[in-house]
Amino acid sequence: MAPRRAAWRRIKARFGPGVLAPDGSMDRRRLGSIVFEDPAARRFLNRLIHPLVLKEQARLLKKLEKDRPGAIFICEAALVFEAGLEKAYDRVIAVRCRRELQVARIRERQGLSRREALARIRSQLPQAEKARRADYVIDTSGTMAETVEQVERLYAGLMQDASLKALRMKLDGVKKGR
Repeated sequence: MAPRRAAWRRIKARFGPGVLAPDGSMDRRRLGSIVFEDPAARRFLNRLIHPLVLKEQARLLKKLEKDRPGAIFICEAALVFEAGLEKAYDRVIAVRCRRELQVARIRERQGLSRREALARIRSQLPQAEKARRADYVIDTSGTMAETVEQVERLYAGLMQDASLKALRMKLDGVKKGR
């Protein structure tokens, strides 16, 4: 949504100049107030943005695979299940917390009212459904130390998975070379 790029132009054409900040950048809060109240507007935005995000992720992944074979690639993608994109990833991690904590964090991070925060939450699959569909779940309801401990365990498991995947690929290469 960088100024004067394709997505920016389409968003401005659809929603008007009122979604722009004085410097010409996208005013995400204003845009959010529109799309989280209007499902058709949200669908338009998601259909526009998701393919662009996937294209950029594919570009970054290709570069990573070239520069650092065997490395793991982690990306933040809040709407993986809603957009039907879970198959694009080897593993999906859901991050969840208590509902009131989720509301408080959104309000603090984005400067939203409770009603606005709840509208954003309701626009997504429930946390329990995301957790059910994910390969891993991190619960951030506890202390920072508890969250870090969960992330470290998960990271160790992902690194082990990546090592095993690399080994399988190497063995497959040897078998094909015979």
